[in-house]
Amino acid sequence: MPKYLISANYSSGSWARMLQSAGDRTSAVKAVADAAEGDVEAIYWGLESRSAFIICDLPDAVTAAAVVTAAGKTGAFTSVQVQELLNQQQLNELLLVAKDVSHVYVVPGKSAMELIRNSPDPSTTLLTAPARRMG
Repeated sequence: MPKYLISANYSSGSWARMLQSAGDRTSAVKAVADAAEGDVEAIYWGLESRSAFIICDLPDAVTAAAVVTAAGKTGAFTSVQVQELLNQQQLNELLLVAKDVSHVYVVPGKSAMELIRNSPDPSTTLLTAPARRMG
């Protein structure tokens, strides 16, 4: 299951409510992950940023975005972000694919002909490279 880092900055109203009655924020977060068929690995609190950092496993990016959207709509946070995390093997795979496809990217403002002229191997440029399916 993909792993995500969710960071959430609590609103001043949320901090005021937590000062009155903190409750168990870990249980609340785990309940949301469970409802999304995920699992919470860890929760950390940033002192200076007044943020919560949640490392969790969720089924996919759509589910992760749905969890963040559901949390964000409550008004309890000033911002909520999600970032998919990659392990070393996934990073290595990413770098291989990036290396394989980087020569076909046309930088904004450059023409495809400039790309061909500047390519170390013009036979593998955007205009001549075969289509490749990812996934």
